[in-house]
Amino acid sequence: QVHLEESGGGLVQAGASLRLSCAASGRTFSGDAMGWFRQAPGKEREFVAAISGSGGHPVYANSVSGRFTISKDNAKNTVYLQMNSLKPEDTAVYYCAVSGSDFYPSTTRMTYNYWGQGAQVTVSS
Repeated sequence: QVHLEESGGGLVQAGASLRLSCAASGRTFSGDAMGWFRQAPGKEREFVAAISGSGGHPVYANSVSGRFTISKDNAKNTVYLQMNSLKPEDTAVYYCAVSGSDFYPSTTRMTYNYWGQGAQVTVSS
């Protein structure tokens, strides 16, 4: 059974950094794209970043490009999201997701089959 567990969330001030981790278990995901989405209160879940099965071809939402970096360690079955220069508008629950079928990353929620429970990130001004 596939299980994704996020860690690394927390409360920080604007301008600070955080690194989220998502450990996957149940099978290997070296052939699967993985991604991060986020959902703020009262808003739809939105795409943040994604990466290919091999750990290349990263893609980012415009709102985080240049500040966030996604990476993937297939030996550890883990995907990371390094978040720098955090802003109050980055406050949300962050979810990691695994495609389960696609090698190349997608920005579309429907292409991801497995989801974690989420990690809260709160950025104060």
